[in-house]
Amino acid sequence: MDREWNDSQPIYRQLRDRVVAMILDGVLKEGDPLPSVRNVAAEFRVNPLTVLKGYQQLVDEGLVETRRGRGMFINAGARNLLLQGERQKFLSEQWPRIHETIQRLGLSAEELLNPSNSRKRGEES
Repeated sequence: MDREWNDSQPIYRQLRDRVVAMILDGVLKEGDPLPSVRNVAAEFRVNPLTVLKGYQQLVDEGLVETRRGRGMFINAGARNLLLQGERQKFLSEQWPRIHETIQRLGLSAEELLNPSNSRKRGEES
């Protein structure tokens, strides 16, 4: 995990987002334990309550479960649940802007799939 925090959102939210990215990237898999609250707090020099709040969001979202006395673990199906949510978020929030830009620039599917070919054509003209 990156050790830098930005000021655009609370640290617990950034911590939650980093764990989500690790699940989506396959770094954390179903059944894997999350690093302990104490270890994360010490490593990133944040309050343990901040770490716990970020982890609790993951529990509330059904991505992580708490096993008494053993820690927190990635739930089965967490990655698929995240993919579904992230895909929908992309399609509703980001894709419309991207599609508009593609239309505005008159880009073809071929140019989007093979940008190196379109650069060569542009240099030849």
